[in-house]
Amino acid sequence: MARRMIETNLTEEDIKIEGSLRPQCLADYIGQTKVKENLKVYIDAAKLRNDSLDHVLFYGPPGLGKTTLAGIIAAEMGVNMKVTSGPAIEKPGEMAAILNNLQPGDLLFVDEIHRLNRQVEEVLYPAMEDYVIDIIIGKGAAARSIRLELPKFTLVGATTRAGLLTAPLRDRFGVIHRLEFYSVEELKIIILHSARVLNVAIEEQGAEELARRSRGTPRLANRMLKRVRDYAQIRYDGVITEEVAKTALDLMDVDRMGLDYIDRNILITIIDKFKGGPVGLDTLAASIGEDAGTLEDVYEPYLLKNGFINRTPKGRTATDLAYHHLGLEIPS
Repeated sequence: MARRMIETNLTEEDIKIEGSLRPQCLADYIGQTKVKENLKVYIDAAKLRNDSLDHVLFYGPPGLGKTTLAGIIAAEMGVNMKVTSGPAIEKPGEMAAILNNLQPGDLLFVDEIHRLNRQVEEVLYPAMEDYVIDIIIGKGAAARSIRLELPKFTLVGATTRAGLLTAPLRDRFGVIHRLEFYSVEELKIIILHSARVLNVAIEEQGAEELARRSRGTPRLANRMLKRVRDYAQIRYDGVITEEVAKTALDLMDVDRMGLDYIDRNILITIIDKFKGGPVGLDTLAASIGEDAGTLEDVYEPYLLKNGFINRTPKGRTATDLAYHHLGLEIPS
């Protein structure tokens, strides 16, 4: 799989800049209005009762702010946050040790929680429900179970694949929120704020052009801002104007709808080789030299969401919007 400028998964480059750009309170968080309003009520109510917050699950595409919201919850509640991820916990004993080291009120953030294996997940059930964990000591006939009391804590889970969560785990979350893609106006505000933090000179029209091509994702918007800043400093006078943003992003092969060369190659293949479709997933993947799973999980979602392709029982078809975007004549 080729490295893409518009890759929304977390990269080393993002880690270096996201820490300084993340808001620290709900008031500073841009977008996700309904999620913020609900969280504000739940947090204030929990603080009023001097109680821990219900367990929270965030799901949605990568780069929309799930980790940021977990950090904000911890800051608003005035508690410590401990961070781990589903793939990092391989044994039930490791999860038991993490839970046993929590202090009263602590927030445990588990990223990619859908990738917890079943044995580890079962340790969470009594911990989330009754704040206890059962530990088996000894082997065979001498084995006995010891129940350890845990302090009240809040588990915040994040996942990009909510459908892969088991029903028993999903049912134990009291608060479940889906994070939506951001509007151009919201991304513009985020870009202008990030530019101030990074000390980047940018005009409003330049910020709007970046926002339009950021595929509704703040992580991608901040990454583009950093790349275009470099271009502005070397080729221009350091100020990101609309012209600078357009020229730089065109050179990076990100068009006005946020599509890159792989996205356009998929659309052109469907239109040219298969007369607009329908074409099966495996056939399409083989035609562009990509893995079928990667095509379905990485490339297709944005094309489907924005109406460039349709998924039918017979296969994928290109829409009128795809023809218009590529400047091709729609067949009669």
